[in-house]
Amino acid sequence: MIDLYALTSPNVQKIFIMLEECELPYNTKLVDVWKAEQFTPEFTKLNPLQKVPAIVDHDGPSGKPYTLIESGAILMYLAEKTGKFIPHDPVKRYDVIQWLMVQMANLGPMAGQAVHFSRFAGPGQDYAISRYRTMLNKLYTVYDERLSKQAYVIGDDYTIADIAAFPWLRNFELLNIDMNKYPHVKAWIDKIAARDAVKRAYVKIGAIKSARDNATDDDKDRYFGRGKYARA
Repeated sequence: MIDLYALTSPNVQKIFIMLEECELPYNTKLVDVWKAEQFTPEFTKLNPLQKVPAIVDHDGPSGKPYTLIESGAILMYLAEKTGKFIPHDPVKRYDVIQWLMVQMANLGPMAGQAVHFSRFAGPGQDYAISRYRTMLNKLYTVYDERLSKQAYVIGDDYTIADIAAFPWLRNFELLNIDMNKYPHVKAWIDKIAARDAVKRAYVKIGAIKSARDNATDDDKDRYFGRGKYARA
């Protein structure tokens, strides 16, 4: 059994999708970051970075419990545990890994910053918003060019490179991305969204309630590490 420490962010969505795709049994343990539950001593022991997702696999290596943090590492671990969604051929395997890193190092951070500065940082953020949306459009262009030539990010096979990118790229409305410019990404989004495991994952994600919509200014300051919570 796997314990998934989660809320609803795109990085968490990846793990819901992967667990459903692999048909692994799991328990969802909600960590409401808008209530500062990620800062508890108990959760900090699991993830010193104090963020979700994290998993505890009670049937880990050698049959012992094993804790993992960072969504990309979790995807790789679950792929190797089940033998699914990552190729055995070394060239194709590293194709998958490098595009997993593209999502982790580029797509996720750019999208996250775009959302932060447009929704949570207040007025006077024109430069930041323009910068991050420009970088996002570049990334959508890169993905669109790849998907114009092949069914999935790495070719004919659906892999963790797709699972990692999907929750971010599907947020085009929130990110203010004009999908008329990226028809191949849009078709890929629709194709993945139609998968049974993905549908199951989003039913579970959609049922999760958090305190975000009712968060006070102090809650937001604590979550973002600003105001009296800033360390700089």
